[in-house]
Amino acid sequence: MQRVAIGLSGGVDSSVAAYLLKQQGYDVVALFMKNWHDTIGLLSGDCPSNDDVIFAQLVARKLDIPFYVVDLSEQYSKRVVGYLFSEYEKGRTPNPDVLCNREIKFDVFAAAAASYGADLVATGHYCRKESLIKDGKKVHRLLAGTDRNKDQSYFLCQLSQEQLNNVLFPVGGLLKPEVRKIAAELSLATATRKDSQGICFVGKVDLPVFLQQKIQSKKGDIIEIPANYSGFKTYFNIDLSDPDEEALFLLSQPHSYRPSDGKKLGEHIGAHFYTIGQRKGLHIGGKREALFVIATDIEQNIVYVGMGQEHPGLHRPALFIKKDEIHWIRPDLALQPDESARFMFRIRYRQPLQKGRLFTRQNGAYIIFDSVQRGITPGQFAAWYNKDELIGSGVINA
Repeated sequence: MQRVAIGLSGGVDSSVAAYLLKQQGYDVVALFMKNWHDTIGLLSGDCPSNDDVIFAQLVARKLDIPFYVVDLSEQYSKRVVGYLFSEYEKGRTPNPDVLCNREIKFDVFAAAAASYGADLVATGHYCRKESLIKDGKKVHRLLAGTDRNKDQSYFLCQLSQEQLNNVLFPVGGLLKPEVRKIAAELSLATATRKDSQGICFVGKVDLPVFLQQKIQSKKGDIIEIPANYSGFKTYFNIDLSDPDEEALFLLSQPHSYRPSDGKKLGEHIGAHFYTIGQRKGLHIGGKREALFVIATDIEQNIVYVGMGQEHPGLHRPALFIKKDEIHWIRPDLALQPDESARFMFRIRYRQPLQKGRLFTRQNGAYIIFDSVQRGITPGQFAAWYNKDELIGSGVINA
């Protein structure tokens, strides 16, 4: 009998995943990951790990499976939180959940699971895995979850074939209401518990307060760029179906501004703490429509904003990924330099898939979308799909 270590988080998804594994005849052991101890920046009354471990214990007891707590906080601090601070210092907005999966849940946790005699690891992610034989080798396909409203494949966009080799996703073929129903029928403590939010294993935080552990606050100007600003990049003369090298570069460049291009509306606490598309936290009122961050200048410590969701500064047709930040979940399908292919793309979780073309070049990859995209954000991950299958991803550089 194969032993499976389930990452029991204290949520309903991993709880039902553990039950399904038992039903399938596996020898199941539950491991709760303790990855964060600090409470700096946590919103008042929100210390999720204290409650999570209690709920996880209750579920393990109900299902009659062994339960252990594994402390991975040292590795989490170095690999995830360290990366988080580093990226914000560069003026980029990282996705800690993607990093947490790549560096912790499917790496450090998998190694810890082996020490408990586990042959396989499982999580409560809404995604699916299929395996096939290609040219005599086993190849794993990472597929979107059956529940399109809960599909979490995007968060796994940095996993490797090696990491997928010994992984199970028991709830990937279920709809969320079905998972809730199973939990309720079993009278699991997590049956009606709300889904977790906030930074993976940290919880809901006041981000500026959290980041000020490492990044110093510094007042700077908030400058509004009008919607009729004449310096917005235009792309009318570029053939999007077959762009040359210069066109690819021009298409992928973000809009740029100078302080003299707009007017000062107020002050902020540090450009590092703001991200493109952000609406809350500007503390400026009296406008006909909401203000959104359209750019940040880390060197001059300036935050540029525009009024309304349709402000031209929020929209771009393309992005660029550096060569060393391109990742192929399916290396056998990787494009070679100077090749291109059409895919469906996602640049943030829960975003509907977008049509476009991926161009690979010696210096990296360009994604040209069929329609302009709102809020392309450096530091976030762009993921590309072929139908249901997640093929690759990369960190947005510009």
